[in-house]
Amino acid sequence: MAMDFASLLSAPPSGRPTALIVDHQHYARAVILQGRPVPWTDPVAFAQYAGQAQGLLRSDATLLDLGAYYDDALARQDTLRAALSARPRTGYALRTLLAHEPTAVAAAELTEIVAQTSAAPLVVQIPSPLLWLARTHELSGAGPLTDLNADHPETAAMYVADWLRRLAAPSVSMLLLDERDPRSGRLPQVDDSVHTPVGNVTDHYRWALGRRTGHGVRVVGAGLTGPRIPQEFWHGAGVALPSGDFLLADIPADAAPETVLAQLTKLN
Repeated sequence: MAMDFASLLSAPPSGRPTALIVDHQHYARAVILQGRPVPWTDPVAFAQYAGQAQGLLRSDATLLDLGAYYDDALARQDTLRAALSARPRTGYALRTLLAHEPTAVAAAELTEIVAQTSAAPLVVQIPSPLLWLARTHELSGAGPLTDLNADHPETAAMYVADWLRRLAAPSVSMLLLDERDPRSGRLPQVDDSVHTPVGNVTDHYRWALGRRTGHGVRVVGAGLTGPRIPQEFWHGAGVALPSGDFLLADIPADAAPETVLAQLTKLN
């Protein structure tokens, strides 16, 4: 379902007054899959799973986390994981991962099938280039990334931009760069200009570009914000909802389904 992000905000598909983007990754795995693995390797089964989550939660966009897809691919493919460590140079592991043809083709196929079958516009989430650089560097066996220089974030952005051109799904509404780092602030903050290679691709395909932190989403160059709904809300707490151009929800896995559905009605 092709819809530009501005149109999504002005007329949310759900009919809500304020658009809601739900990251269902943890909640839907607990409630729909009952803890079973996400079917990343079966695009049709994954699309059905995403459709179930969409029908249950009525998100105004389907969030597809290709960062999680790549994490799964690395966990399954010993040869791919081993290839990351062939060179110790900073950035080699990320470049090798994104250049891996079978995985890139499968990611593009998954994106296209989800886009074609989704009842809502598509938001694709990936780690921010710098975070992806750090993750793959550590996964290669090189240890924590400590030798960063000013060129590394921009180089990582160029690798991601090259990979995005292969994705090229016309039905994407926004690319979301996930900057949440569980290692708590070990990476430097970078300004929007570092992501210019990525922004050039998103501009070309007319996708919005967002940056996600623990507080929510900021849309680059648009002055739009999507604050995160507090986790307590999904457990039934009477907390005040944040105000923004849209809202972001990441529903915890242990939230009671009847409570989640009741809280969703408060957003109508």
